[in-house]
Amino acid sequence: MEQNLLQRINELAKKKKTVGLTAEEQAEQKKLYKIYLGEIRQQFSATLDNVSVEEKDGTVVPFKQAYKKKK
Repeated sequence: MEQNLLQRINELAKKKKTVGLTAEEQAEQKKLYKIYLGEIRQQFSATLDNVSVEEKDGTVVPFKQAYKKKK
């Protein structure tokens, strides 16, 4: 994740708490949050791709496959 993206998100959050945001800044903040959350979701999904679950019968299956079974 780009450092300048996080820095700008933090700047806008601080400004929102202190003096408030203009309509343009609110739109920018919304866009940046969307990008940020998208990257977090990608990282989380990649992490789950590397997690395995041991079933009661001793077999080991990828987490996503084990989760689908239990739905």
